[in-house]
Amino acid sequence: MSVRLVSSRDNARYKQLRQLATSAQARRKAGRTLLDGIHLCQSWLAHRGAPLICVAAESARSHPEAGAVLASCDRLGAECLILPDALFAPLAQVEHGVPLLFVVAPPAADAMQQLDGPALLLDGLQDPGNLGSILRSAAAAGIRRVFCGQGTVAAWSPKVLRAGMGAHFVLDIVEDVDLPSLVAGATVPVIATSSHVSISIHDADLRAPSAWLFGHEGQGVSAPLLASATLQLTIPQAAGVESLNVAASVAVCLFEQLRQQRAGNAR
Repeated sequence: MSVRLVSSRDNARYKQLRQLATSAQARRKAGRTLLDGIHLCQSWLAHRGAPLICVAAESARSHPEAGAVLASCDRLGAECLILPDALFAPLAQVEHGVPLLFVVAPPAADAMQQLDGPALLLDGLQDPGNLGSILRSAAAAGIRRVFCGQGTVAAWSPKVLRAGMGAHFVLDIVEDVDLPSLVAGATVPVIATSSHVSISIHDADLRAPSAWLFGHEGQGVSAPLLASATLQLTIPQAAGVESLNVAASVAVCLFEQLRQQRAGNAR
């Protein structure tokens, strides 16, 4: 296997890796992010191909799955670096995981931002775990386009990537979107959830393609954007309890729509 051993903290490539691992600003400036752990690396290979750099600790070479990933990266022509475990440790985002990571360039966003089919619109979400979970639900429900409004947490940050568990790699994710303009030009219905309306998601006809709009964990969708939605629906729940977490709300709505669509197709 044609790999290069890096054993010095003063190595220029290692210094670059340390910056990417510790600085969101460095990742933004370089247009790079890190995929940490065997699952994310395998998913990237399966859906996107070779990374820019494959980095592994020496101990990972004896791990069967990590060894297979290294061999695939070498075969595909990616740069492969092996580090002593002590040098790899400061790069790791996950404790007790397989010491393997990829450096990748997030796919370029679609320059044509038009809301003309099924999509998910996210207004100001702040929690990386929520966003990652939402992306997993979107991918599982067959939604392929996700528009993240301005102020939403960075979709390709390491924390969101870990929570997404590979969902990123089958989605088209567009960030820093002007959601009001996008909604204004929509050619499909835009649906938002609200606790102040009476029509339930179970009573609405959700079989047609639509875009779902969800907002900030505490404040929800901004009032002007909510008012621009084609339809507002409520998620039924027991009285006297807090509203659902936004990630749970997304899952409930997307899978109710999927249920209706499949039931309609079976008729």
